[in-house]
Amino acid sequence: MKPVTVSVEVPKPRQEVFDFLAVLANHESFLDHMLVDWKFSGSRSGVGAKAEAKTNAPMSQDWTDFEIIEAEAPGRIVEEAVGLKGKRRTRGTYTLEDLSDGRTKVSFEFAWIEAARAESLCPPLTRAFIKRPNGKAMRRLAKQLA
Repeated sequence: MKPVTVSVEVPKPRQEVFDFLAVLANHESFLDHMLVDWKFSGSRSGVGAKAEAKTNAPMSQDWTDFEIIEAEAPGRIVEEAVGLKGKRRTRGTYTLEDLSDGRTKVSFEFAWIEAARAESLCPPLTRAFIKRPNGKAMRRLAKQLA
């Protein structure tokens, strides 16, 4: 399945945005519209930082485990996630680019390493379903860092 990419411009320097995103616990503040009941372990920041969160949907008991597996300051952070009791494996990549006036473009690519069977049945619908909340997350990130 093709990955989904969403982007936003943030009015902060790239290193400051990187430092914020490298702390996995900071992700709760802009992802809590789709993931709740966060728990953190591992490193506080960067490679080895881990989290567990539950999907914020009625009747959902789906937990997802996250781990930062790459952190190349100040331009890239990669996290992998496992959800649906191991049936879904994904990779999320934050890419940070300098813009004029000290701003930063943040792009987030969500890619499936292994999709659950139901997700594989209609890739365009699955991609659209994922793109909307991730776009909202990027807008919330920009607002928080403004």
